[in-house]
Amino acid sequence: MTTPSDRFAKEWEGVAVLPKPPASSKWSAVLTSAASIVPVAILWLWLHWIARGKLTVLAGAGGSGKTTLAIALIGTLTSGGRWPDGELCLSPGNVLIWSSEDDPADTLVPRLIAAGADLSRVHIIQGRVNATTGEREPFDPATDFDLLKEAVDKIGGVSLLLLDPVVNVVKGDMHRANDVRRSLQAVVDFAETQGCAVLGITHFSKGSGASSPADRVIGSQAFGALARTVLVAAKQEDTESRVLARAKSNISADQGGISYVIETCTVGDGIETTRVLWGERIEGSARDILADVESTGDDGQRSELEEACDFLRDALQAGPVPTRQIKSEAADAGLSWATVRRAQKAIGAEAVKEGGRLGDGKQQWVWQLSAEGAQKTQKVLTKNSEHLLENVSTFCASPPPPPFDESDAEEL
Repeated sequence: MTTPSDRFAKEWEGVAVLPKPPASSKWSAVLTSAASIVPVAILWLWLHWIARGKLTVLAGAGGSGKTTLAIALIGTLTSGGRWPDGELCLSPGNVLIWSSEDDPADTLVPRLIAAGADLSRVHIIQGRVNATTGEREPFDPATDFDLLKEAVDKIGGVSLLLLDPVVNVVKGDMHRANDVRRSLQAVVDFAETQGCAVLGITHFSKGSGASSPADRVIGSQAFGALARTVLVAAKQEDTESRVLARAKSNISADQGGISYVIETCTVGDGIETTRVLWGERIEGSARDILADVESTGDDGQRSELEEACDFLRDALQAGPVPTRQIKSEAADAGLSWATVRRAQKAIGAEAVKEGGRLGDGKQQWVWQLSAEGAQKTQKVLTKNSEHLLENVSTFCASPPPPPFDESDAEEL
């Protein structure tokens, strides 16, 4: 009787077989039982936005103010202020900044001052020095990254490393996945061993507007793949209004955004610079949020937010309408509820309890146009939108979280 092993041997008869590696090889696989690994929680700098020990990428088109935005976050981290969503920074820390595009004296430091940063906690990487000869050379993040470990020990640790732009870390072609992965691994390892967040700034690819926001990051998709979180920033054309949104997160929610504007201000001895004014939180996906801001109407198509604004104006023109009716009609019109809620703020509609009661004994919530809202015609996120400027600054005076709209939970 022929056994399976005999048949296998016949099939391979005459075929050269490579010898097995010697049993005494000095390398062996390491296996760890999951039962022996103690689970730990993710440590956050900014809860659900920027994590310690991880790489975060901040991408956006030119003019969105990415560096000024990052400086505003550094101001919060070093001074123990409030994050853009109103959460308090509980653990102020040191920050490293490497920038190939902005001069420290006339750009970075004035912006840091305007952001209320504790300058003693901010350290700008300006070169490398030969310990023997004292010779100084420019710092190259693609080759000198290992030098940061010793430098960090001297300042007592670091909470955030800003790389602007992050593509300069790549040794090779930033469009080749293998080159990007090999180069960014040093950044990922640094973040993990130092327990610090790394925020890498980069640009959107040209002509990528129709792509998923996370896929719009310039260069190889390995940038977005290695980053645990991808944040995106965009500016509305012909206004100063901008948005920051979460486009991807492997460790938390990947929805929602925050509006902001950038204004000029004066610091020190009459030095003009810029700072961020944070606005309110925005609901929805990064794709929807960016579409609302980047829509120009030149292609003859209207954004969903514009359609939602017109829908609400038409629905409320004759008077108050029950929330449940608006929700039903919005769904029939193909509008997401998150977009309708943004449109509610954009046109100045408000939710109030009607005096009468429903058949089941509950008071009825209705939406209606306020006196101001009845005259309000501008789209959301315009320069004059009061939610962008009310009670906000980078000087630890961020707005409180938006109030909970009870009409969303009334009978649904």
